[in-house]
Amino acid sequence: MAQLERKLGLWAAVSIVIGSVIGSSIFMKPATMAAQLSSPLMLLAVWVVAGVVSLFGSMINAEVGCAMPETGGQYVYFKYMYGDFFAYLFGWSSFVVIDTASISGIAFVFAEYLQYFVHLPRFSPAIQHAVPIVIPYIGRFYLLENAGVKAIAVLLVIIFTWINVRSLKAGGAVQVFFSVLKVAALIFLIAVIFFSGQGHAANLVKASPTFDRSFWHQFTAFIAATTGALAAYDGWNNLGFIGGEIKDPQKNIPRGLMLGIALCIILYVLTTEAYLYMMPVDEMKNSSLVASDALYKIMGVTGGGLIAAMVLLSTAGATNSNILPCGRVIFAMSKEKSFFQFAGKVDPKYHTPSNALWFQAVWGTVLILIGSFDMLMDMFVFITWIFYGFAAYGIFILRKKMPGRQGGYRLKGYPVLPIVFILFSTLYVAITLYNDINDYIAGRSHIIVSVFGLVLAAIGVPLFWHFRRKQLR
Repeated sequence: MAQLERKLGLWAAVSIVIGSVIGSSIFMKPATMAAQLSSPLMLLAVWVVAGVVSLFGSMINAEVGCAMPETGGQYVYFKYMYGDFFAYLFGWSSFVVIDTASISGIAFVFAEYLQYFVHLPRFSPAIQHAVPIVIPYIGRFYLLENAGVKAIAVLLVIIFTWINVRSLKAGGAVQVFFSVLKVAALIFLIAVIFFSGQGHAANLVKASPTFDRSFWHQFTAFIAATTGALAAYDGWNNLGFIGGEIKDPQKNIPRGLMLGIALCIILYVLTTEAYLYMMPVDEMKNSSLVASDALYKIMGVTGGGLIAAMVLLSTAGATNSNILPCGRVIFAMSKEKSFFQFAGKVDPKYHTPSNALWFQAVWGTVLILIGSFDMLMDMFVFITWIFYGFAAYGIFILRKKMPGRQGGYRLKGYPVLPIVFILFSTLYVAITLYNDINDYIAGRSHIIVSVFGLVLAAIGVPLFWHFRRKQLR
């Protein structure tokens, strides 16, 4: 029987981490984070703290990945640590929230930046909010809001789904090309801005006049802004999904994770500082296309258009790179008879999991229609970090179940580091719930994003038992 071969070395592992992590958030989220914090120093602190916490998470994941260097990543880990039910809940949540919300959110960024070149139509505010869909205790959804952007985002998802249905090889080639391009876009942006000398160093430290210095406000704002940074850093766990194809995994998995995350921290900090160098925090928080607006100040329409084009290419590639592997989650669940059987069918002509990919595209379209970029990214990060917390606790279970394991990477700082990570994820989840509910009650938001994500994830509970009963018949 054919087996997966270990052909990926250290630098391939590093490039996979960087390619998975750097997506769309760095081109959009800094403006939202600036509005939440009103302080450039706080903004810098958020990027550093979120990066260090993500590094801790990757170090924990590295030990688990070395202990179980199999293709499947967290799904395989959770099955060993917590059993079939929890692994299924993770698989379902990956489909219904984590993966599809990420795909849809990135497609949103593509559509937003397309507006730099093309005016996308939208309805008047009265029409946009005329017919809301109301879900009690969760919020109101406006399908007609930002209609032009949503239409382009849906179209992008459909196009790349079609490409991946027709050819796995073409989908992989597109992914490699765009991964290189988005890193080049950030390096170009950073270099042009800082070497221009046209910015102001004072912007890097001067807070907004509206900056609220009260501890509780700063604390809750910091946690809220951390959501944006964590969204930007997310993706480092993707290396585990191909653990069975990495050479010398006991060395290359931890090194690939740590080097990849460290490089992403440097790129994100320098990019955000470049934005601030060109525009004070008050201007930055009102920028809808922050990367293009920063370069516009140096090179005019040409510079703004150039970076917008690079963002379009980068986010198009990121959309494809998420569609390519994520459809395999429900495909695998269907093959195990844990999901609807039609999603486990292989296309007889193209030999791809076409039904799973199209099912993913349909649900992604629903999320695009009911949401916005911030809603989608905040929801997937919230649910993701619940599972990250359980993954960190799982290292204690792993060491108990494998007491005599020899060789491979062993987490330095155990047990303090995983405890710190668990405390952070617990605090993040609790404060995010508090902020979301409080914003909804105060009328600052028309949806409780975290609660909506929890409801979608909880649907997996009855589904698990439904398919388990079918398996036992």
